[in-house]
Amino acid sequence: MELVGKRALVNGGSRGIGAAIAIVLAEKGADVAITYQRSPDRAAIVVRSIEEKSRRGLAIQADSADPEAINRAVTETVDTLGGLDILVNSAGVATAGMTADLSLADLQAMLDVNVRAPVLFAQAAIPHLSSGGRIISIGSSLAERVPFPGVTAYAMSKSALLSFTRGLSRELGPQGITVNLVSPGSTDTEMNPANGENADYQRSLTSLGRFGEPHEIASAVAFLASPAANLITGAVLNVDAGFNA
Repeated sequence: MELVGKRALVNGGSRGIGAAIAIVLAEKGADVAITYQRSPDRAAIVVRSIEEKSRRGLAIQADSADPEAINRAVTETVDTLGGLDILVNSAGVATAGMTADLSLADLQAMLDVNVRAPVLFAQAAIPHLSSGGRIISIGSSLAERVPFPGVTAYAMSKSALLSFTRGLSRELGPQGITVNLVSPGSTDTEMNPANGENADYQRSLTSLGRFGEPHEIASAVAFLASPAANLITGAVLNVDAGFNA
């Protein structure tokens, strides 16, 4: 229960990795707000899971591609939970396809949600964070290694978080706020199921020969949010079954 008394905001927290993060943070004692775009029923399930752990839960409808919605989500979190200590940038979108065939709309969506949104969420959150605050973003193992075609633009969008994390850690270090990046490998979610068409090939690229589970990514986030990680900032934690080994 090392996060008792902490207030967290997990954007993109209604499903997959984001939902697992929200629930694990609540298990560790934090009150947790999540954002969702189109899944109020799924978000409500996550909030119930948070509340079943005797923590406060809050679901906020907010499109991570909308700057006004981002500011509103942070404000509502602070007003409802009484402050903000942990920001987790989990929302992400992915469109596979060769670069020559990628539509402008798909490219823009990945840039808006995967690159711009973490920056805007951080801008809105920083005034509310104090010493011991945390900003943790969810990247991708593809940010540093792209071993197959068709994911170039997505990998590019996630690689931006490497510089963002390192640079922001320098800016916020004097305030005692840490900034870190968790880079999952293939993880069993609706976006990339472990029984999907290319799952066996993805497993073959890892040292452990398996997909990750959302709760395993969430456990890494919970560690970085905890006092045990006080000295860790500007770091990239690969949780990828050895994909980048």
